[in-house]
Amino acid sequence: MNIALLGYGDQGRSALEYWKDKDNTVTVCDKNEELEVPKGVQSKLGPDYLNNLDEYDLLIRTPALHPRDIVANNPETPNILDKVTTVTNEFFNVCKSPIIGVTGTKGKGTTSTLITRILEAAGKKVHLGGNIGIPPLDLLKNGIQGSDIVVLELANFQLIDLQHSPHIAVCLMISEEHLNWHKDMYEYVTAKRQMFVHQTHNDIAIYNALNVFSEEIATASTASEKISYEVPEEDAKPQYQDGVYVEGSHIKMRGKTICSVHDVKLLGRHNLQNVCAAIAATWDLIDHNEHAIKDVLKTFVGLPNRLEPIRVNNKITYYNDSFASAPGALMAALDAVEQPKVLIIGGFDRFLSLTDMIDSLKKHEKDIRKVLLIGASAERVSEACKAAGFTNFVITKAATMKTIVKEATENAQEGDAIILSPGFPSFDMFKNFEDRGNQFRKSVQAL
Repeated sequence: MNIALLGYGDQGRSALEYWKDKDNTVTVCDKNEELEVPKGVQSKLGPDYLNNLDEYDLLIRTPALHPRDIVANNPETPNILDKVTTVTNEFFNVCKSPIIGVTGTKGKGTTSTLITRILEAAGKKVHLGGNIGIPPLDLLKNGIQGSDIVVLELANFQLIDLQHSPHIAVCLMISEEHLNWHKDMYEYVTAKRQMFVHQTHNDIAIYNALNVFSEEIATASTASEKISYEVPEEDAKPQYQDGVYVEGSHIKMRGKTICSVHDVKLLGRHNLQNVCAAIAATWDLIDHNEHAIKDVLKTFVGLPNRLEPIRVNNKITYYNDSFASAPGALMAALDAVEQPKVLIIGGFDRFLSLTDMIDSLKKHEKDIRKVLLIGASAERVSEACKAAGFTNFVITKAATMKTIVKEATENAQEGDAIILSPGFPSFDMFKNFEDRGNQFRKSVQAL
């Protein structure tokens, strides 16, 4: 078979390893003309890499490539998408063990990891991958058995043309995101729905009962069992008690107390949503083993770049929340950290609405020592702040993370927290959110 790999990142490399040894001719197609392709592998590099794709029998789309770009570059072949698949689709084709899929705007990695650790604590063999780091096809190298469980973190990029659904599908909170890739919010939500539309009567759908998008996405499923989870505002009564929910200081499953919220080491009330979703996904698989759940919650402190405590220096606590690339994630950090704060906000501007973010800054005004605005978004955030009457900010002239951290430290006092929670992507100043977080971590450790 004549196969083209459209894009050659981690998933493309995984695809090449998977397909090259099956009597196929594989061509790497990528816009990067300087790309180093493995010896003996054909390539088609440069701005025309998506042209004339009809000459291939199978096209493997990399997640970052929107299907419409494939169509746009092949106007003479209107049915070109019939030839397109992904490593995620192929994994669903060949994997014989049950799959738990997790999607949402934020919290996917944390929830997927919690699910994995709870299952492992209960004695299950689990394979974790997808958007969280390990390409799905690479998981096959681990010799997955039918009795094992696979947990996949699935982003909209992988879901937009997904042709399968996991046995257990989990949809977390959904808010505006990736609207520079999708044409509108409708397309973004529709991509998420793909994880549910192929479920059968025997599957399970889990959703956030207090998020209208999550609830709507779950309606696409024909699963007989749909489990909601709910984390109401503090001191508020839960509206739905037929799933997992927080009531007072307890986390409950259908009326049964599982644990206390004080058992959870993850920082912030927003993380209770991730905990509830993980409990809903694992409760029956672990035969209601609440001890396994408690053991994980009491020890799991989170993933790197997600409200990650870096160090305390001169009685100032530094938090790395570089993964916060949308306003909603910044708002969660504001709620999670109670001490006075110096905030580092800004980055590449996708022109999402700032209204809720500015309202949150106003709400926490008494707790904010100073806001440092960085990156391409700084001017727009500045104007929005001034229009709302929030003036406790400065557009920093610092051009490196080292100087940004230095300026933030100069604005802090003993007992304060300095939080890198940008609320914007990193691409204007850094390679990605990991690079941004790593530079912050190194700068703080060097103080």
